[in-house]
Amino acid sequence: MIMRLFPLYTWTKGIRNFKRRRRSFSRQPWSQGVILLACVVIAMLLANLPFTKDFYHSVLETQFSLFFKVPGGRDVMFPDGMTIEKFINDILMTIFFFTVGLEIRREMKHGELSSVKKALMPVIAAFGGVVAPAAIFAIVNHGTAAASGWGIPTATDIAFAVGILSILGDKVPVSLKVFLTALAIADDLIAILVVAIFYGGTINLPLLGIAFLLIIVILIMNKLGEKRSWYYFFPGLAIWALFYYAGIHSTMSGVVMAFLVPMVPRYNEAYFRRKRLQYIKRLNEYNLIESSSTEFPNGPQRHCLRRMSTISKGAIPVSYRLEHTLEPWVNFLIMPLFALANAGVEIPDLSYFNVFHIDPALGGVSMGIFLGLLVGKPLGISLASFIAVKLKAGEMPARATWKMLVAVACLGGIGFTMSIFVDTLSFGEQAPEITAKLRDMGKVAVLMGSLCSGILGCVLISLFNRMQKKA
Repeated sequence: MIMRLFPLYTWTKGIRNFKRRRRSFSRQPWSQGVILLACVVIAMLLANLPFTKDFYHSVLETQFSLFFKVPGGRDVMFPDGMTIEKFINDILMTIFFFTVGLEIRREMKHGELSSVKKALMPVIAAFGGVVAPAAIFAIVNHGTAAASGWGIPTATDIAFAVGILSILGDKVPVSLKVFLTALAIADDLIAILVVAIFYGGTINLPLLGIAFLLIIVILIMNKLGEKRSWYYFFPGLAIWALFYYAGIHSTMSGVVMAFLVPMVPRYNEAYFRRKRLQYIKRLNEYNLIESSSTEFPNGPQRHCLRRMSTISKGAIPVSYRLEHTLEPWVNFLIMPLFALANAGVEIPDLSYFNVFHIDPALGGVSMGIFLGLLVGKPLGISLASFIAVKLKAGEMPARATWKMLVAVACLGGIGFTMSIFVDTLSFGEQAPEITAKLRDMGKVAVLMGSLCSGILGCVLISLFNRMQKKA
């Protein structure tokens, strides 16, 4: 009997060890970057191996819709023409943008962007890190079919950048880690504005007007003190649908809703403390009343614990609860799915890797993106930071040198998520085959530029750290 149970015990112990290691891995700041990188490699293989590429593209192009019966017996299809790829980019990425919006809002209220003094330096640096790569791309591609892709090299991927900083450990001063994190958050905000303003479709003003009216209603509801999350969920779905059909990219509805959900808890501190003490007292009283019972919690105590759980939940603002709940889903499901769906570039020949090639018809989309990320990002961030410090508009991060700031700024050239997202929205005014080729070349350039920026940043940080120790 013991011998029969031994394999079962070994199996269950292995599952427990696997769960423990999985939790430990997911807590590491670099874990998301590792998973994203693995998904990029898998997507590239699926898109280029002869026995998988047809299956890969057919899955992404699979269409599905929901049908609703409306008065008059007519069926309405929603969303119209939705594919797996569009589902990931238009619906799942809305959740990603929602969490980004929550993070930006939190930082603006309590974090590194909460005061003018704190926010000015990283915001100015982020602005420089957007203008310089956009200018480089525009110079390289002026007057060509690729000219509209100037927004691709302007973004910084916070997951990869912060993940690399965590691996480098104490080689980078904590103040510079905070600086890059705040810069990446400000950069995300600028990228969101770029997408909303420059990469939408033809605007349907009546639908947009209805969306704004609904936003006003939600604002009034918020001001009146409604703090339950479900009261914001269905209006959020309606705003997404209105944005989707109004010509503004639907993911922007996630950012809008992030700034509408309450940041004030349902129960204030005084109420929470008073009720908690009351229920703790009742727990002890019920224990004495039910002294003959060995069960814990007994019936009355379970009621107290449920009430304490409800009050504790209500003492945390909806925005913080949503951010905490959605973060693992975004980091370990939505972002990997986005990488799998969008990084799978079919490469017919090696010319796609020649980022310095300029096609007479298509322009130098690869060169513009590659140089924008590798050169434009660190140049813009460093130059804007230097001007801010000299004009006393910002303060140099504590215990940081200009050399180390330039090295950290190189990590700002890791564009990946937002850059690929903007790439999927670019070049739509061209013929379909030209659009597809420009987007594929753009994605390859984003991957190469991000990789080279990460390597350059790591090498410079290690080099400057060694020089500092010798001095």
